[in-house]
Amino acid sequence: MPYQYANSKLKIFSLNSNIPLAEEIAKEVGVELGKCSVKHFSDGEIQINIEESIRGCDVFIVQSTSAPVNENLMELLIMVDAVKRASARTVNVVLPYYGYARQDRKARAREPITAKLVANLLETAGATRAIVLDLHAPQIQGFFDILMDHLIGVPLLSDHFKAKGFKSEDVVIVSPDHGGVTRARKMADRLKAPIAIIDKRRPRPNVAEVMNIVGSVDGKVAILIDDIIDTAGTITIGADALVKAGAKEVYACCTHPVLSGPAIERIDNSVIKELVITNSIQLPDEKKSPKIKQLSVATLLADAIVRIYENKSVSTLFD
Repeated sequence: MPYQYANSKLKIFSLNSNIPLAEEIAKEVGVELGKCSVKHFSDGEIQINIEESIRGCDVFIVQSTSAPVNENLMELLIMVDAVKRASARTVNVVLPYYGYARQDRKARAREPITAKLVANLLETAGATRAIVLDLHAPQIQGFFDILMDHLIGVPLLSDHFKAKGFKSEDVVIVSPDHGGVTRARKMADRLKAPIAIIDKRRPRPNVAEVMNIVGSVDGKVAILIDDIIDTAGTITIGADALVKAGAKEVYACCTHPVLSGPAIERIDNSVIKELVITNSIQLPDEKKSPKIKQLSVATLLADAIVRIYENKSVSTLFD
């Protein structure tokens, strides 16, 4: 693609969390990635240097706050401050994955609401806009007092399963819990399929116990959809329950493949035929598996960046 924005005021920078995705986005937009360096002092402090002029530019910083979460978040905050002090016109943070999103409310006494704290930190550092993909809870948008664009991964995941040629009457979209019903409904509407819900009890964090399945899955291809797969306990136990309830095949999909701890081993040993994920989080070699299919969100994020830069509507990206 010719670099159609090469001499424009649109600049895209990448930090260390997901450089391959940032490179894809820059290629889609038609710019070269901005030049910056991220170094560490011997005590672990982060030093960032922007190596080109960005005065008066609209700067987009691509950084997923995935593991190591705190280091990637600190990189982002320091970069935002550096861009602001370099006289950029706007400072736009592109967060394919928003870390700490699961700490979005006080579930028990004396708990923090860390998702709100992170939003405050970004705003205080100098961010003027956030572009985020599939927040764990959509109401986190309200934690930001700066401009916010919340993109969704369901269309991309739905298109993948449409391409498989399943008949609508043979498919059921399954939410692994009550909180994900809205997401499952969006995919079901796109695939013109019914939904089912796994009713589960979680005795402690990262441990899920399936109770029963609400809806008919007998003889159908079940597609489990979630926003985040972390240790893969919920999704693999859910898949077992679906097979026991008569599902013919089980597929799973999510936007954010955190895949920590025993996740890959659990997926490899599960009844799940294919796990479809996006590259919102960079997948290291040790987390790759023959069962995992990764889709790119680069085009979606690039379209959003261009539309924001050109003051066009972003809402068309949800269709």
